[in-house]
Amino acid sequence: MRTRPAAVSIDPAWRRALHATADAARELSRRTGHRWRSSLQTRVVVSTLVVSSLVVALFLSLLLESVGRGLVDAKTRTSLGEAASGAQALESDSRLVDDAGGGRPRQSDRLEDVFEDLARRAAGSDYAVLLVSTEGTGPSFGSGDLAGDDVPAALLERLDARPTRAYVFAAVPDGTRTPQESLVVGSPVRVPQLGELGDYRLFHVFPLTAERETLGLVRRTAAFSGLLLVVGLALVTGLVARQVVAPVRAAARTAVRLANGRLDERLTVTGEDEIAQLGSSFNSMADALQGQIRLLEDLSRVQRRFVSDVSHELRTPLTTVRMAADVLFDAREDFPAGASRSAELLQAELDRFEALLTDLLEISRYDAGAADLDVSATDLCPLVRRVLTAAAPLAERHGSRLVVSLPARPVVADLEQVRIERVLRNLVVNAVEHGEGRPVEVALTADDDKVVVTVRDHGVGLQPGQAGMVFTRFWRGDPSRARATGGTGLGLAIALEDVRLHGGWLQAAGVPGRGSVFRMTLPRTAGRSVPDTPLEPPR
Repeated sequence: MRTRPAAVSIDPAWRRALHATADAARELSRRTGHRWRSSLQTRVVVSTLVVSSLVVALFLSLLLESVGRGLVDAKTRTSLGEAASGAQALESDSRLVDDAGGGRPRQSDRLEDVFEDLARRAAGSDYAVLLVSTEGTGPSFGSGDLAGDDVPAALLERLDARPTRAYVFAAVPDGTRTPQESLVVGSPVRVPQLGELGDYRLFHVFPLTAERETLGLVRRTAAFSGLLLVVGLALVTGLVARQVVAPVRAAARTAVRLANGRLDERLTVTGEDEIAQLGSSFNSMADALQGQIRLLEDLSRVQRRFVSDVSHELRTPLTTVRMAADVLFDAREDFPAGASRSAELLQAELDRFEALLTDLLEISRYDAGAADLDVSATDLCPLVRRVLTAAAPLAERHGSRLVVSLPARPVVADLEQVRIERVLRNLVVNAVEHGEGRPVEVALTADDDKVVVTVRDHGVGLQPGQAGMVFTRFWRGDPSRARATGGTGLGLAIALEDVRLHGGWLQAAGVPGRGSVFRMTLPRTAGRSVPDTPLEPPR
């Protein structure tokens, strides 16, 4: 029977500490990322620090490698020379002793005396020697605690393969039997033994302690110098970057103030260098922009005033013409065919003219800041049904089917019914006219804070960049098409102002050939605002 492993319990205090650590790490990562993205000086200093660190590290590694190789090569040359001199001295002194004559014990003692002289010479130069009989019949001598077992096997293999002087780098025990990295040189020698020449091997063990200490000193000095160099480069780069970035930051702050409407802001220009020339050019640009903006504001005020005055002035003669046109339209059956058709055309064009005049007056009120909002608690479900019922004949003429999705419960929000009904009517009529006979979908959703009405068609759609232009006054995406089916070109502009007056958002998105979608988002409570969320294009 398999048993389930016991669950590991974590102490609540540890769990809180882990969560706090994770939160702190995420906050540090967020702040670091923000600092990296928002500060040019930080990016320049950090990039220079990283690049200079890599360059210095590469340079120091090459330097240390060169110094280490030089120390080892010098040590090798010196050691080989010392080993050759020692081997030659041992052979010479041994033959002199042999010429003096004597028995075997006497020869052994004299050979030991000769080796002791060589050992004293080695001790004075801080290295050790070892004399070992090749055949194992003769005596062996070693300075200090050096014995035949301490000779590296790799060196013995080289001497066996080729009886000439050879050397290896290996760890050899010192006087305290602690392995020390050393250069071991083996030299074959021949010394007299009972009247004959015996084969011996003379080993010189040269410790690399001094070279290792020298290399360590060079490494520490190089690391400290490299660190100072990198820090110095970082400080210099930071200072230079600050001198360059500071005017750029001042220009950015001034540009933000200019964008916020403070057109009198200017940069302080000092000196005659490139930064000063940039500041002077920026100030000249700001002066030109200020002049153009003020000119445009004046023209805009004149235009708005002209539209407002003309709209109001046309209201009275339009009323008179409307009255006369109504009389002619009512009596058109008594007229000849040509006159009757003229009366009908007059009535239709007066309807279009009156709609245009009404839109112009509404835009004038928004431009003058005279638009008032009279909100009341309103259920949007009946309002949406009423708009769809009014648009049904138009949809039938275009061959489109209106598809509606409403919640089962009432959706009540604080709004001005007339304005919102006008917005929905504009959206639905626009979708029908550009839906190319395909279904038009209207959906109403709501939560505790907002209500959302989405109008979706499957017609011509919007070209890239047109989603932000559909609310522009008198803008038409397809002029030829708009002349046949479009209105005044002010409907969506007025709708946008109506929604903004409620504190909401009106957004559009579309894909050519796949249709368009318009979304109206309103707060459920007057005086509150709703967040602006992106609108995905139709798929």
